[in-house]
Amino acid sequence: MTNREKLLSVLLYEVNANLPIIHFGYWSETITKWVSEGHVKEGEDWNAISSRLGFDFEYAGMECFGGSLNPLIPTFEERVIKTLSDGSTHTLNHEGVIELRKPGVVSIPAEIGHTLVDRDSWEEYYLPRLHFTNDRINENELKNLIEKKEITGSYIGFFAGSLYGIIRNWFGIEGLSYIAIDDETLYDEMIRTVGDLAYNRTVAALEMAKKLGITFDLFHFWEDICFKTGPLVNPKIYTEKVAPYYKKITDLGKECGVEIFSLDCDGLIDQLLPVWLDNGINTMFPIEVGTWEASIAPWREKFGKNILGIGGMDKRVFALDKKAIDVEIERLKPLVALGGYIPCPDHRIPPDAKWEMVAYYCEQMRNAFA
Repeated sequence: MTNREKLLSVLLYEVNANLPIIHFGYWSETITKWVSEGHVKEGEDWNAISSRLGFDFEYAGMECFGGSLNPLIPTFEERVIKTLSDGSTHTLNHEGVIELRKPGVVSIPAEIGHTLVDRDSWEEYYLPRLHFTNDRINENELKNLIEKKEITGSYIGFFAGSLYGIIRNWFGIEGLSYIAIDDETLYDEMIRTVGDLAYNRTVAALEMAKKLGITFDLFHFWEDICFKTGPLVNPKIYTEKVAPYYKKITDLGKECGVEIFSLDCDGLIDQLLPVWLDNGINTMFPIEVGTWEASIAPWREKFGKNILGIGGMDKRVFALDKKAIDVEIERLKPLVALGGYIPCPDHRIPPDAKWEMVAYYCEQMRNAFA
């Protein structure tokens, strides 16, 4: 089976399903460490690294058409605003967020300020960057994915964007929480603007796909609007204001034969699952194990076969030993048996991962599920 056929065979509950061995990418620091250890060549292609480890492919990133996560055109020009005595900087990033960046620290930088704070900043710096134009959809990018599919048997997804998480990025969690109450008109306008842009991009992408004679295998959204105790947005407000845009976009996909609509949201997502399922999103990713032990099993009991999943493999075992990996694979076996579920490391493979353990995981997964 091709990688595309493997992916679809599991998620569409085919009788002769063939489980693909997949991942969610690597931290850049992981690659740097593996280069220093001699496992990876400097500048080596991620696909080549994945293949040597034993993975079939990376989910969501490399095979999705639709450009980058950030819908701002143009993006903000990154610049250092201030340099501190310890070498840390206050830096304006490409989304207009001011970050504290510390030398040698590889985690997500702290947000210490935002360009977007009110209606004036919205209208001056953001709204002009969010108009839809056809050049947001690059025909050559799609042609390249079609060519890759023909050569490697990969799938072709459409990155349908972000309807709330991206606004959270621009405004910050605290700022967006306040503006929802202090200026509901602006809050609604931002959601409407981003939703309309995502919808128009989808229309254009589907028209281009039809012109080139293909159908997308799946749609993929990004949100990251939950953390370890639940959502970063009131589910009632989210249902009322954001969910209708998912419905509009997934309905477009269904009309063109798309059956898989996945969404990347970290954290404890249980309170938002009904919102997504009711509005066309059926595949949860990456199902973070974390401290709350997320798993597709209780969701399947509650929602039945309508809910699909990719993820839920505890990547922390890559820093341990073969025994830990064997135990993790045994834990995954009854979940795979449910159907409609593909194990995947529940985020990017971190720097503490041992090359030998990742390769062993791929080998044992293939032995267990081939």
